[in-house]
Amino acid sequence: MLSSSACSIRSSSLNLTPPPPTLHRNIHKRLLCNFRRHWSTRARARTIVDSSTAPSAMESKESGDGMDGAIAGFNFLAKKPYSPPPWASHLSPIPSHVFSLGHLPTPIHRWNLPNLPKGTEVWLKRDDLSGMQLSGNKVRKLEFLLADAVGQGADCIITIGGIQSNHCRATAVAAKYLNLDCHLILRTSKVLVDKDPGLTGNLLVGRLVGAHVQLISKEEYAKLGSVTLTELLKEKLLKEGRKPYVIPVGGSNSLGTWGYIEAIREIEQQVHNAAGRVKFDDIVVACGSGGTIAGLSLGSWLSTTKMKVHAFSVCDDPDYFYDFVQVLLDGIQAGVLSRDIADIHNAKGLGYAMSTSEELKFVKDVATATGVVLDPVYSGKAACGMMRDMAENPAKWEGRRVLFVHTGGLLGLFDKVDQMASTISNWQRLDVDESVPRKEGTGKMF
Repeated sequence: MLSSSACSIRSSSLNLTPPPPTLHRNIHKRLLCNFRRHWSTRARARTIVDSSTAPSAMESKESGDGMDGAIAGFNFLAKKPYSPPPWASHLSPIPSHVFSLGHLPTPIHRWNLPNLPKGTEVWLKRDDLSGMQLSGNKVRKLEFLLADAVGQGADCIITIGGIQSNHCRATAVAAKYLNLDCHLILRTSKVLVDKDPGLTGNLLVGRLVGAHVQLISKEEYAKLGSVTLTELLKEKLLKEGRKPYVIPVGGSNSLGTWGYIEAIREIEQQVHNAAGRVKFDDIVVACGSGGTIAGLSLGSWLSTTKMKVHAFSVCDDPDYFYDFVQVLLDGIQAGVLSRDIADIHNAKGLGYAMSTSEELKFVKDVATATGVVLDPVYSGKAACGMMRDMAENPAKWEGRRVLFVHTGGLLGLFDKVDQMASTISNWQRLDVDESVPRKEGTGKMF
């Protein structure tokens, strides 16, 4: 576990004597100069980083119907012809188009976790910063899936997941951005299936953007499965004259896999821009539906990054995911075995979306020590599993530079408030001595 000393902050005395006006003017000039230099440098850096994923002149040109392509500076929500990385050009089928839904590239930075093995560094790939409403790994898959849906003339989207599904929330938001209706089948307990599901976390956002929510009990879900349930809803909508497009659990199919093949191209370019100063030995990620690990492992194997890929499964078991990832790889004719390119560990604990007190305390301790807030369902369990493996097998990780992919899911924390309340008690009333002068109206409450 993390030591409380890891987040101690030293305070220093402050000199509050006002500086002379001339000093203010000089400081202002220096700040303005530094500001201009800073943004000039950032603009040049962004140009370099974006060059790996920026569309060519041919790709940016609008098509005859005026819907495809993007004007320079207005790429968000644009649908563009897709060109794969050179090292993935032999895969088949290759997507024809992709939407720009995420704020990419997402940043990478050092993650100062305490109690790491000797010489080990952990860095973070912040896919939780891929957007506010669309944050997390799901947006990368949706860029390809929704381009296919629009290309097929769909007018509504169907997808399925748990009651606090990040994927379902992201799909609902992205669909509405593109003027598509969204139908969500959400799994819940049998005692709640006939009740209003509430407005907590992901549910609040999904319902705010107008998603049509239909509940199914976990028991019925287990007997019928996600494919049958989505097909039943699809048939119903077809009879109503609609044109539905089904996205599977987590957006994880062979098409969605391209989202994280692209993420590897992004990481490859970021490493290239570091000019040899940063190179990663391992990449670690949570595994919940299989598409993310399929794209990361295949991309890393094909590209110049050659990172060893570790996945920590938050549901089912490693054997299930090895088999499922193999299906996704075969679907794009990858010609490689999943067991040869991925190392999958079991980190589900009590089960999907169920948290132990140890796991929730870990999430709280990491946030307190590093400022990084993990979600309790995916990245929280994966990071906890990674740290446990580092403690139990330090020689395996010693001297290695590890890239941990934060897949988002912050809204899932709101469903754990009651469980986490006992671990968070850092508050107290501010006592102001009676001798301090008071005057009504002094404090403006903006």
